[in-house]
Parts: sequence; structure tokens; C-alpha cells
Amino acid sequence: MFQLPFPVRDANAGSGTKDLGDLPEWDLDDLYTGEDAPELKRDLDWLEQACGSFATDYEGKLAELDAAGFLECVLRNEKINNIAGRIMSFAGLRYYQQTTDAGRAKFMSDCQEKITNYTTPLVFFTLELNQLEDDHLDGLFARNADLARYKPVFDRIRAMKPYQLSNELEKFLHDLGVVGDAWERMFDETIAGLSFEVNGETLNIEGTLNLLTDPERDNREAGARELAEVFQSNIKTFARVHNTQAKEKEIIDRWRGMPTAQTGRHLSNQVEPEVVEALRNAVVKAYPKLSHRYYELKRKWLGLDKMQVWDRNAPLPMEDPRVVDWAAAEKTVMDAYNAFDPRMGEIAAPFFSKGWIDAGVKPGKAPGAFAHPTVTNVHPYVMLNYLGKPRDVMTLAHELGHGVHQVLAAEQGEMLSSTPLTLAETASVFGEMLTFRKMLDGAKDDAQRKVLLAGKVEDMINTVVRQIAFYDFECKLHAARRSGELTPEDINALWMSVQAESLGPAFEFMDGYETFWAYIPHFVHSPFYVYAYAFGDGLVNALYAVYAEGEEGFEEKYFDMLKAGGSKHHKELLAPFGLDASDPAFWDKGLSMISGFIDELEAMEG
Repeated sequence: MFQLPFPVRDANAGSGTKDLGDLPEWDLDDLYTGEDAPELKRDLDWLEQACGSFATDYEGKLAELDAAGFLECVLRNEKINNIAGRIMSFAGLRYYQQTTDAGRAKFMSDCQEKITNYTTPLVFFTLELNQLEDDHLDGLFARNADLARYKPVFDRIRAMKPYQLSNELEKFLHDLGVVGDAWERMFDETIAGLSFEVNGETLNIEGTLNLLTDPERDNREAGARELAEVFQSNIKTFARVHNTQAKEKEIIDRWRGMPTAQTGRHLSNQVEPEVVEALRNAVVKAYPKLSHRYYELKRKWLGLDKMQVWDRNAPLPMEDPRVVDWAAAEKTVMDAYNAFDPRMGEIAAPFFSKGWIDAGVKPGKAPGAFAHPTVTNVHPYVMLNYLGKPRDVMTLAHELGHGVHQVLAAEQGEMLSSTPLTLAETASVFGEMLTFRKMLDGAKDDAQRKVLLAGKVEDMINTVVRQIAFYDFECKLHAARRSGELTPEDINALWMSVQAESLGPAFEFMDGYETFWAYIPHFVHSPFYVYAYAFGDGLVNALYAVYAEGEEGFEEKYFDMLKAGGSKHHKELLAPFGLDASDPAFWDKGLSMISGFIDELEAMEG
């Protein structure tokens, strides 16, 4: 299945009314000029023919191929991936620009169905590949260096070998994937279509979530209560989507013999379960010295006896409410990237000038932000919902980091460029860190430094603590679903069981907050995705510590790591920096950077 991108940040954006300057929009012509572009028809026709002839030429014959023949087979498969990826990138990006447009939704759905049908004959390839003996493949690699380059792809495919079903069942599951996608689309369209009435104004979900960062506490409370009310009135739909998705996953996992609900995600991330467990345990153990301690500080700054959930992302009383226009945001991020290495600035520059970013908040546009790599012979596209807040500048730095990574990794070609999620967050979080440090160095006084530090700590808590709490919620949800259908109240209870633990004693929870699991897209689109954020943040904190210590040749090693794409395992990529994610102390090193920032904030209190 060719997956579409989806919004991956915890969106706190809203309906833009401020003068932010000339916000860029996507120019998708580099993919196709429109739904009726002759090149699109040509590519669909080619794809149908290419998939059919690939199956005719190779099904049942992989074991007979010599090294040169196998290489040709791989290159043909790579071209098919490229064309299918290009078509779905175009259809998906147009859809995300306006999810409420029925024509765009139909076009995307039709493309997805065609590509699913065309590519069904290819299912044999991975299945047959996994039936070959290791010695046989190793012999082919030894005889052809160009083929051996693809070994990491084969290793990833063969990691699924113990969980593979018969050819017939695999084809059935491939075809059935369209049905699972329909549930995802139902979730997206339900969320995009929600309407919220706050203070006499009708808002979409972006505008309402944005109220949670409003300086006025009454507005934050009004937004939170309206979110709770609307989620509650749609809770049966959201519970149905989660029940169905979790049950579908449980059935497929059971048939495959996967030991846990998380196994598939760990395999696709190329990360060992014990490494994820070490990360999860390190973060949970650190809750008291991270989130609990920070929110206690924030409670005092806000002058509250108890914080409510609508205070979690409240601006600080000493915060500068200024709006950062688009030109200033671009300059801030580009200065930080260029200061690290001018090559990074060179790669980032075209995003701003060539229609590779869609920044404005518009009705029907998907929430959040993402960078979609499209295909290796085009370029990535970045989506934002830019409102001119300092945090929006950090989101720009984050997504542009993804974009730079995707451009560099594209040199690996279609099958090797894709980075596992755990490493996919490296360049984005590093880009954020560079931008943050640049802003911190430019702070005019202690008050501004305090605001920047507090903002960074909040972002890190949202990235590490909140995402691990999300991961624990998902683990509980999927485990509970195995015992039967979950009522909305069951899911609410699971949600609340992780919220109090992660946020700490500074908080009280309003009635209705128990439904706030309903709007998080990751749970539906990509189960267990969320720990990749914490993985990426912890990894980058450790990496940045090496950079700050003045490691010789760091920039060169860093670019080599990004250029590797998915061609190397995390152990290989981190070794040049003297880091190892399987060492439990590794995660403590990353978490100590966050607690160090909190130490500094506490010291400022005198």
C-alpha cells in the first residue's frame, strides 16, 4: 500500500487573521499539472502494464535469477514504486490542501484504488524473496556490488519473514487495505467537518485548539469546554473508528503470529523492542524531574492554586505576545541553518522560493504540519498552519529539517531513501535545536531568555513526555481491545490513567477532558508512531551534546548520517559520534538536557 502523508505535529494552530506577510502556497506542477494532465494518464497506463509484466516475468522465478537478472528485477520494482509514489503524492497533497472538497477526496480515493489493483500482482515479490535461503542471497550480493547496495532493503523485508502468510492471504490483505484507509478518511473528514461555537464565533478544530494557547484564561477555558462538548457529541463515531482499527490490527497480527501489537511498528522502525522499552522506562521514571517539576513552576508563574488542562499550553505571563511575520520566520530559520553549515542553507532555500511550502491556514485544510518526501526525482513538500507564534517558527524549523533530510537521502534512490521513523525525526529536531539556540543566543535580557527556555522545555515535554504518555495509552488500548469491544467510557478511562501520571500533581482535570484522545490523528493513521518523537528528541539531545562539545568533523559526519537515508541501522549511524541507543544511559543523557533547562529556570526564580 502507498501511504499518504498525514499531519504529524500536535496541532495548536488556528484560523489566521493577522497580517503575516506573503504566505507561500504549494505549486504541485512538479508532480503533475492537474487531475487531467496527460502525464498522469500516461503514468497510470504505464503502471498498470509495468505491474502486469513484472509479475509475468518474475513470479515463481526469483530463485532462478543470477545476480545481474536480480538487479534488473530490483530496478524495475524501484521504478514501479517511484511512479506509484508520484501519483499518490499528487493526489494526497491536493486532498490535504482541502480535505472537505468532495472532488479531491474522490480523485484521491480513485487513484488509491487503481494503484492497489495494479500493484496486487506484485505481492508475490516480498513473499518469494523471503522463501530464498540466506546463503543464496549472500552469494548474489558477493557477485554484484550494485545489487549488494540493496541489502538493507532485503534485510528489512526479510525481518517480516517469520510473520509472513501464504501468497493468497497476502494478496487478500493487500486488497483489503483500501477498507482500512476508508476508516482513516472517515476520521479525517469527521475532524475537518467539526464545528465549534465559542464566544459567538464558529470555528473549526484548528481555531478552537488555538484558543488553548490564548493569553486570556477565560478564552482558553471556553475553547477547552467546547472541544469537550463537541468531542462528546461525536464520541461514538470516534470510538467506532478506534475499535475497528484496533480490531483489524489484532486480527492481522494474530494471523501473522506477531507477539505484541507493537511488533510491526518496531520492525518497520528497525528498532529492537528492548531499546523502545528502555526509552519508555527512562521517560516515565523521569516524569517527576521533568513535567511534574516544570508544571509546578508554570503554576506559580500563572498565579494559580491548581492548573487546569486549558493552562497546559497557556502563554507565560512574561511572554512577548508579538506576531512573527513570515519573512522574519524565514530569516530566523535560514540564519540558524546557515550558521551550522552553509550547505544546509543551500538545500533549504528553494523550499521558500519555489512553492514547496504551503503555510497559510485555510478552511478545509488538514490540521498540523508535515514534510512529505514525494519521490526521489522530484522534491519534498512542507505543509504548515502558520499563525506567527514563536512556536510556529520552531515548527517551520522542524519541518524544514525533514525536508533537508529528505533531499539528502534522495540520492539513495526510491528503495533506500526512506528513513525509519525513529531516525526520520533526527534532522527535524536538530533543526529545531539549532533555531532555538540561535534565538537563545540573541536574547536581549534574562526575561527573554526565560521565555525562550520555558517555551523550549514545553516543546520538549510535549515531544517526549506527552508522546510517551500517548504510547502508553495506545499500548493499553490495543491490549484492552483484545478482550472485546471498548465503550467510549472504557477508552476515556485508559486516556485518564496516563494523563495524571505524566502531567503531575499541579493539574486538575475538568469534566470532559477524558474525551481528548479523540482528535489525535496518529492513533488512527499510524499506531505506535508516537514513540518515534521521543526517540528522535532523545537522540538529538545526545547528538547535540556531542556537537556542543566541539566534536571534530561533526558537520561532515552529520551530513553523512542524513545522506544514508534508510541504508544503515541506527547503531551504524550513531557509532561515528560515539553514541549507542541500546545503552540505557544514552536516554538519560538526552533527558538530562531537558532537566538542565528546568534547573536554569528554577535558578532564575532566585
